[in-house]
Amino acid sequence: MKKKALITGASGGIGRVIALKMASSGWDIILHYSRNEEAACETAEAIRRAGQEVTLVQADLTDREEVQRIIDASKSATALIFSAGMNQYGMLQDVSDEEMEALWLVHVKAPMILSRELIPALLTKQRTSITFISSIWGETGASCESVYSAVKGAQIAFAKALAKELGPSGIRVNTIAPGAVDTPMNKGFSEEEQKEIAADIPLGRFALPDEIAAAALFLTSNEAGYITGHTLSVNGGWYA
Repeated sequence: MKKKALITGASGGIGRVIALKMASSGWDIILHYSRNEEAACETAEAIRRAGQEVTLVQADLTDREEVQRIIDASKSATALIFSAGMNQYGMLQDVSDEEMEALWLVHVKAPMILSRELIPALLTKQRTSITFISSIWGETGASCESVYSAVKGAQIAFAKALAKELGPSGIRVNTIAPGAVDTPMNKGFSEEEQKEIAADIPLGRFALPDEIAAAALFLTSNEAGYITGHTLSVNGGWYA
């Protein structure tokens, strides 16, 4: 059976590297992006150079009609990887209703809808899986990122519940919880702040996107065939 992965947020720091790593391991890719068309097209071209097929899908995950584009393009997928994300930093009393709603839609509701609509197609295939790229803050919570922590925690809870629901059907559902990763999302911190964060991490550095991608590749592989309902913490020992 042809291996094909839907990867949401595949023009971003982690999603892009997941797409490239999976393509290099023989996966065809359904590459979703929201706004960064240039980066998405560059990633798609790299996948083609690796000898794999790629389908580009543009969609705003906060818009239900646009989410349907992803559903329509992904019926042939054997793995779903939800990597799309957005951050929000600040005190809870400063978070607007609109920011709360966007975080909920991108991190939780859209993946729920995509899972619901694509599970019937997954059931017709063998060795299928769903993977969420969550966060260390979904496990332990972060000051000044309370809403982000909440939606990332919701991803973990949803994945655990869905794993129990789909286990008898052979669909595995897992979560990856990265710690600090060297991506554009974390470039908002000053160099000094990044050094302070790294000093708190037992391994003394931020993760490389490739290290998160390796975890995603593993969880979609046959080698992880008996792993479901699990949260794989890739955090360098931070808050272990």
